[in-house]
Amino acid sequence: MGQHRGHRWLRWPSDPARARLGFGADYNPEQWPRGTWHEDAQAMRRAGVNIVSLAIFSWARLQPAEHEWDFAWLDEVMALMHAHDIAVDLATATASPPPWLTTKHPEILPVDRDGRTLWPGGRQHWRPTSPTFRRHALHLTRRLAERYGTHPGLAAWHISNELGCHNVYDYSDDAAAAFRTWLRARYQTLDALNHAWATTFWSQHYSDWAQILPPRLAASYPNPTQQLDFKRFSSDALKEHLRAERDLLRELTPDIPVTTNFMIMGETSGMNYADWAPELDFIANDHYLTPGPQAYDELSFSANLTGNLAEGHPWFLMEHSTSAVNWQPVNVAKRPGQLARDSLTHVAHGADAVCYFQWRQSAAGAEKYHSAMIPHAGQDSDVFRAVTDLGATLRDLAPVAGTVRGRASAAIIFDWESWWAAELDSHPTDRLRYRREALDWYTAFLDIGVRVDVVPATAPLEQYDLLIAPILHVVPSPLADRLAGFVTGGGHLVTTYFSGIVDEHDRVWLGGYPGALRDTLGIRIQEFAPLLDDQSVELDNGTTGTVWVDHIDVIGSTTEVLARYKTGDHAGRPAITRRTEGDGSAAYVSTRLGPQALSTVLAVLADRAGVHSELPEPLRGCVELAVRGPYRFLINRTDTPIDTASVPGGRVNADSALLEADGVLVVRSPSDEAG
Repeated sequence: MGQHRGHRWLRWPSDPARARLGFGADYNPEQWPRGTWHEDAQAMRRAGVNIVSLAIFSWARLQPAEHEWDFAWLDEVMALMHAHDIAVDLATATASPPPWLTTKHPEILPVDRDGRTLWPGGRQHWRPTSPTFRRHALHLTRRLAERYGTHPGLAAWHISNELGCHNVYDYSDDAAAAFRTWLRARYQTLDALNHAWATTFWSQHYSDWAQILPPRLAASYPNPTQQLDFKRFSSDALKEHLRAERDLLRELTPDIPVTTNFMIMGETSGMNYADWAPELDFIANDHYLTPGPQAYDELSFSANLTGNLAEGHPWFLMEHSTSAVNWQPVNVAKRPGQLARDSLTHVAHGADAVCYFQWRQSAAGAEKYHSAMIPHAGQDSDVFRAVTDLGATLRDLAPVAGTVRGRASAAIIFDWESWWAAELDSHPTDRLRYRREALDWYTAFLDIGVRVDVVPATAPLEQYDLLIAPILHVVPSPLADRLAGFVTGGGHLVTTYFSGIVDEHDRVWLGGYPGALRDTLGIRIQEFAPLLDDQSVELDNGTTGTVWVDHIDVIGSTTEVLARYKTGDHAGRPAITRRTEGDGSAAYVSTRLGPQALSTVLAVLADRAGVHSELPEPLRGCVELAVRGPYRFLINRTDTPIDTASVPGGRVNADSALLEADGVLVVRSPSDEAG
């Protein structure tokens, strides 16, 4: 277990009791001549910046050679920031090793599943399980902690950077040895491992631990439980590195909070952040928009999940972009108003610090076309004016800082292990996308104007009235019992196709699908029926399904059919079911409907669960509502202005009730305005 000590927020250098929202960026002064630094500090103050992250990729500058150190430049920048009342989130600088280290110790370089070495030239070229890398990284961490641990401008420690972004899966000999150690701890005996991995299949039985390897390139599909365990191990290996740096920092600087930046966004799946969250003093996240029709909904989904991993405590948006990024196939600039909208949506879901990559746009290097707070055009630019306006808005919203996210009455369960397992090879279809299904349900909630939390499966589920568990593929017995108890206790559960299928070892629950959830749902499925790309099915409720259908038999006496297939091989058979048990219920949706059709289905299921919108009817679907303490955040989901006069309370960040396109309006509840 980790050394979780509860939430500790930023240690503000001056007036620590004053409510404030953090605002700033990654600052990379080493990319610029010293004469620029004072100009930067003054511009930061004009923009309202009060915190920066320093030294993230500075290892080669701090330690140019094995026995050579240069802290003078960082001393100067730390003093400069403190003189301008700008706090520092100081990185341990261990994200990318310097050339001298990889030249002397090429054995720290990662190896991919094909046996190819990942060479220097990019970033994160290190093995999470390399003893050599760990030794050098901790030496650097110690030097930084001893030098800056008592610095009055130090607000937090920032371990590494985006752990696992490029090196989550390493198949080297170091990884193989560490994987065996991890497996010994998990299974204790080879007999237990052989049973869990079903090694009687394809003559894979192991008679010695030394025979076990990571799932490297094989002649056919590697063992699926081996693959799942390797994903678990890889997340744990990065977590162990995180803990090693954290433990050293806590030993040397016990009063400084410690964090690292998660990447809860898009299809980044390799790190089980629900498992990592208790290891940190506060949660930090990086988020970048992915273009598409659900781009804003995905931003909200990710911010919502981050806020719930933080268990309602303030969290730090460590990175997002002022405008275009550089790493997508087509990098589109943000339109006017979008910079503030994106930032304030994160604040709406609990972020008490909003920062960007980066302060000044690089003139050279791989990210020179990635936007920044000061773009290539300089301070006389629309981007910098928008940044400065946002800084003023965040100052006005200072009273929001420290307020707790308001819990919703509905939740979507998000489970990393189901994500990993559901998308393994050798399955009924490779078209299934776990996070897309979860996001579709989230969009459906927004479309009917109902607030919903996105929570890990380990969250206290009984506090919700309605639970959505999309593609909850991995269901160990304890989780199955929790969900059955939730229904028995009067809760309303909704799950989908390919749920309840396997246990924690990726072994199928026998007796018919959906396995561990079969009795709770009151249905039985004998065989899967995935659809080809050009196939779809119509349901008699007017919706259309793709990707998947099921041949459902109703086995529960209280199971009703809410919709049937109208076309296809299963025409006339159940498509959506709902079993009641006392005051609770368990519903099953057997096909991918997409967000628009799910809105129709969800409206019925939410109404039966007694879950309703808190928004006036004209605003439902047009406006997203998020709640923090007495503050309501109204986020425009449309391209046109919306009149919000029907929402009572005082406007905090505007004088008008008109919510502009790409606008976010903060309203203080009338019952709390006097306070």
